[in-house]
Amino acid sequence: MSESAVNSAQFHDVEEHGHEHHGPLHKLLIAAIGIVYGDIGTSPIYAFRETFAGHHPIPPDHVHIYGVLSLIFWSMMVVVTLKYVTVILRADNKGEGGSLALLALISREAQGKSWSVPIVMLGVFATALFYGDSMITPAMSVLSASEGLAVVSPAFEPLVLPFAVAILFGLFAFQARGTAKVGALFGPIMILYFATLAFLGVYHIAQAPEIVWALSPSHALSFFAGDPLKGFLALGSVVLAVTGAEALYADMGHFGRRPIRISWIWIVLPGLMLNYLGQGAMIMSLSPEQANQAILNPFFLLAPDGFRLPLVILAIMATIIASQAVISGAFSLTQQAIQLGFMPRLRIQHTSESAAGQIYIPVINWALMVMVILLVLQFGSSSNLASAYGIAVTGAMFIDTCLLAVLLLNIWKWNRWFIVPLLAVFFVVDTAYFTANLTKVPSGGWFPLVVGLIAFTMLTTWSRGRKLMMERMREAAMPVKVFINSAATSATRVPGTAVFMTSTVEGVPHALLHNLKHNKVLHERVILLTVKIPGVPFVDPDKRYQLDDLGQGFHRLILKFGFMEEPDVPAALTSITSFGAPIKMMETSFFLARQTLLPSSRPGMAIWREKLFAWMLRNAESAMEFFRLPTNRVVELGSQVEI
Repeated sequence: MSESAVNSAQFHDVEEHGHEHHGPLHKLLIAAIGIVYGDIGTSPIYAFRETFAGHHPIPPDHVHIYGVLSLIFWSMMVVVTLKYVTVILRADNKGEGGSLALLALISREAQGKSWSVPIVMLGVFATALFYGDSMITPAMSVLSASEGLAVVSPAFEPLVLPFAVAILFGLFAFQARGTAKVGALFGPIMILYFATLAFLGVYHIAQAPEIVWALSPSHALSFFAGDPLKGFLALGSVVLAVTGAEALYADMGHFGRRPIRISWIWIVLPGLMLNYLGQGAMIMSLSPEQANQAILNPFFLLAPDGFRLPLVILAIMATIIASQAVISGAFSLTQQAIQLGFMPRLRIQHTSESAAGQIYIPVINWALMVMVILLVLQFGSSSNLASAYGIAVTGAMFIDTCLLAVLLLNIWKWNRWFIVPLLAVFFVVDTAYFTANLTKVPSGGWFPLVVGLIAFTMLTTWSRGRKLMMERMREAAMPVKVFINSAATSATRVPGTAVFMTSTVEGVPHALLHNLKHNKVLHERVILLTVKIPGVPFVDPDKRYQLDDLGQGFHRLILKFGFMEEPDVPAALTSITSFGAPIKMMETSFFLARQTLLPSSRPGMAIWREKLFAWMLRNAESAMEFFRLPTNRVVELGSQVEI
């Protein structure tokens, strides 16, 4: 396929690919600014400060201020504008973005290829790293904004930690109510916040307009040439200015590609850079002694005394919004992981009748809350937390580049003369940032790596164990034709419909065999139902099911749901007209098999992983609730499986 054909086939806008984004462009822009840019928008509170006063401090003099500002600007241009906004936003999976959506797209196109397994592992690890990031981001953001109280008045300093913990507790406690109502306020608040960033920056730039020359890449090169080691270590803090860039891609399905691009180029990027330049101009205007003191919290010192408390309040509101976006992202990612077979079923509550993406997962919410509050109490300050921040983000960015390289070179087959140099730039930048952040491991960077490793182990254990369990069940399954010929005529048939849910499309479900063995009856209509999640976010209603008539009143039915959809089995069954007589829920019984795992020495997984998988299976949400089955029409039958 030619490159132009690829462009026309793959890169038409999100609004035409997958699902539509309703509403005027300006409303989508406001909503995108409120949700997508909260994380990267709060970076000026701590990124510039940490580069100078963090774990690898550098003097706030002319060379270093100009060098750091140059690094921040070009990091935004290369990582955010070029990599994410220009290139990666094109890589949508029927309108949806994010590591798992991209992984599902690649897996669907590359089935059977030798390189598909390591790529899947990379994508799963990126997902695991996100959970570490979703713990650190709320802690870092809210704590850094709360520390502004101490800038307003030293008397507030003892209150900073309790205030931050109270805000975080309230934020997580509110999740069950949903964010649909307060979400309408996110956009206007963040627009006010970015306007404030720009205004404060312009105010100080006007007093030292020469600071604009810091945008030249020559200052970044001079910084490295003068002291390569300090320049390299500074990258570990400079990258804090672009944390949240991956949210552009992950949230693409909510708003579409165009609003995200426009809002970045015309509102967010100018607001951020004007503020960073303003911080640099302010520090440059001070004496060396004053500069060393001011660099400990330059963001809040941008505002005159009388406006610092309103700035602190606005910053706290912005960090709450940024934290909300990350928490919602964790819920959405978990739902995708469950549907794609990387996590056991968990209870998912919908907090909005109109917005399908508004979900709440209690176990994820409370686990995040406990870890976030423990982080705040353990590290005590945003500067200490900064040592743990960055590794998960840079690791995920590096993996995104790896997945993008596979997509462009092996699946979409872009022109190599064009794409290889571009990918080389991305890999060099991502590698530099990731290795610079590895120096933070001893002082806190170990935390997101440990969380990522634990999450990766659980994700891969569930995926592997589920695959082994299905293989063992398939081995022991009786062929359907043999069963129908022997049982259909000998068993007593009773009125009604029986739906036997099974994870495999071959053989007779265990629940059907157990039901016949113990109850010695068969229903007039027997449906062998398998729910499948293809690697697409949404399935067209006309492609929802595949039905085969097996004769003697037996049917094999496959229902398909996208990984962004909630499987509603009763609604799907009642919409099918190919059975002849319609399915009535009050005349239908659902039979489920609940497997008890017996760890064995058969090759497949280590014993400890088999026990971990068995524990996850025992604690998984019931299929009855997950598939929305009517509670008074369900029968569960147990079976034992060795893996």
